Amino acid sequence: MPTAAPDPAGRRPPVRDPEAPRRVTLLELFFDLVYVVALALISRNLVGSVTWERAAESLIMLMAIWWTWAITTLVTDIYDPQRTEIKLLIVAVMFGALLMTTAIPEAFGARGLVFGGTYVAIHLGRGLFLMPAVRRHPESNRRALRIFSWFAVSAVPWLVGALAAHGTARLWFWAGALAIDYLGFRLAYPVPGLGAVPESQRNVTAEHLSERYQQFFIIALGDAVLVAGTVFSLHHSEVENLAAFATAFATTLLLWRVYVHKSGELLPHAIARAAQPSRFLNTAPYTHLLMVAGVVTTAAGFDLVLLEPTGHTPPAWLAVILGGPALFLTGRGAFEYEVFSRVSRSRPGGVLALLTIAPAGLFLPTVYASAGAMLVLAGVAFADYRRSRGRPPEEPMPPH
Repeated sequence: MPTAAPDPAGRRPPVRDPEAPRRVTLLELFFDLVYVVALALISRNLVGSVTWERAAESLIMLMAIWWTWAITTLVTDIYDPQRTEIKLLIVAVMFGALLMTTAIPEAFGARGLVFGGTYVAIHLGRGLFLMPAVRRHPESNRRALRIFSWFAVSAVPWLVGALAAHGTARLWFWAGALAIDYLGFRLAYPVPGLGAVPESQRNVTAEHLSERYQQFFIIALGDAVLVAGTVFSLHHSEVENLAAFATAFATTLLLWRVYVHKSGELLPHAIARAAQPSRFLNTAPYTHLLMVAGVVTTAAGFDLVLLEPTGHTPPAWLAVILGGPALFLTGRGAFEYEVFSRVSRSRPGGVLALLTIAPAGLFLPTVYASAGAMLVLAGVAFADYRRSRGRPPEEPMPPH
């Protein structure tokens, strides 16, 4: 009995071949360039007027921008980014993310519809594009339908906030919308009649996923480098300028060192060894969001210190300067638990040290507060070095 000829490549669903290598493509790296600008504008927005409301607005924008990246990364892990239709999808999301980025300075003002409307268009448009593309692959089609349904629900508060609310009211509408988006992902997008995405469709590829998250963290560090390089000025004495600049550079270097030490290096091995690789899919977006938020806040602190390294440090400024490293260490502790099922004492110890030096920072120039945060990170990095020196490489032990 003759067998049917295989479909030509153009007719096959654009789902990845499970046996094919999943290296990051150049198009994915090109896609990331948008987020260099986005993170820089968010950190600059935070220091425009250092208030709790401005901090909340910056967090909402960061979470929205981050979610466009995280879900697109998931798409390129599930679908074949070498296929023309997936390339077009990535380019379309890149255009939308760049449009959102242009609206960041006025997202809670005159350009709310551009920011919120584009966010909705990205996520609903992706579903409307994928469902026909995978119609011959029932499991993938149902997965795309589940995800589309959740984003359709969150679109309501996104658009209401953009069209009918301003200021604090818009903040609450968008916070509720993001809660729906983040919760839907965590619950695997359950839909009445379809259930949640099955465990078998939530497996991830160690090589691809770990590379993507590492690359985005480097992009976040790029924001810190950009601030240090562009805000550095000669309005103060050379000693003050150089001290603030050197502190910013050393802090950025320490953030990188603390991130990569063991957990960052071993992330792909931890994913590969996990009994349920999907566990990393469930937690990595949240732990890395915390670390990225910490780096973006730290970069905002650099902005404050480089512009005004002398004089007393206002409480709001101190919250930014010390809060950034504290957020990073909190996320780093959760990241370490993902890889080793434990948290080193240096992580909570570093957060406690930052809280301890905070009262003194109120009476010192900003450059001293920044130097204090740098020394805390240096202590964490040294503790990591001492723990691993002379010992055999530690094997990842992901949670079961």
